[in-house]
Amino acid sequence: MRLDDPWDDALASWGELDGAGSFAPAGHPGPVDLQRGYSAAEIYLEVQRSEAFQEVRRRYRRFVVPATLVFLVWYLAYVVVAITAPGLMARPVAGAVNVAMVAGLGQFLTTFLLTGAYARHARLRRDRAALDLRWETQEMTRGIGR
Repeated sequence: MRLDDPWDDALASWGELDGAGSFAPAGHPGPVDLQRGYSAAEIYLEVQRSEAFQEVRRRYRRFVVPATLVFLVWYLAYVVVAITAPGLMARPVAGAVNVAMVAGLGQFLTTFLLTGAYARHARLRRDRAALDLRWETQEMTRGIGR
């Protein structure tokens, strides 16, 4: 018995083996035949191809990719400076606190700030559209199992 996974990213796959050992067709299925009704997989693929879904994904990528790159550079810079310039990292700032401790605490602070920025971005830019898509998908799949 083969179960269709509606969350499988068929649009991005290169063709995968099906249960029988042959390559499953990659790419878009044909247009949905309105006379015979929709299956759940067809509905999810239609939603995936919709402009609203692509906009949610674009908004997600526009935030996550730059934020990840900036944080990765910041993290690697800390590690590289700690290895290559131990004298700089050992320089005292105030009392027993040195540059390494300040930068290390800055890593934690940056993590919390980035988490807050991500939650705010999701709430303001993506959650409403994602809930609308979910609602639309639920309405479309409501009568399938009956």
